[in-house]
Amino acid sequence: MDSDLRDIHLAMMDLAGFLNRPQADDMLIREAGVALDRALFPLLVRIERKGPIGVVDLADAAGRDHSVVSRQVAKLESLGLVERRPGADKRVREAVVTDKGRELTDALDAARQRLVGPMLDKWSTWDRQELARLLRKFVDEANAALKA
Repeated sequence: MDSDLRDIHLAMMDLAGFLNRPQADDMLIREAGVALDRALFPLLVRIERKGPIGVVDLADAAGRDHSVVSRQVAKLESLGLVERRPGADKRVREAVVTDKGRELTDALDAARQRLVGPMLDKWSTWDRQELARLLRKFVDEANAALKA
């Protein structure tokens, strides 16, 4: 393995480790001032960003089992944060965020800005845009390779 690929792989593992740490989620939830189970808020955010979305696609995007995600979406629905409705394929019910859910994701976004913003403020606009562009490019190509 060439050294660039090793370095990229290690950085991605470290990033995944950071994103999966319960302490980071707890800090974000605390900063946002919301009361929501740590396992639910990433799904709520994905629904807000990618919705309307079916449970199978949501589970795939989250890297979780669809039966677990189905129960978690039902919990979000019972909390009034999402609603499920028939999709274009009438066999699939899609989740879409409610106004109440959007208020919560807005609070999480504002908290993320307060927590991560100061780190990225040290970076140039070009560096931030290039990070976003390259991460998107990598993730899109990796997802395409899985489907091939």
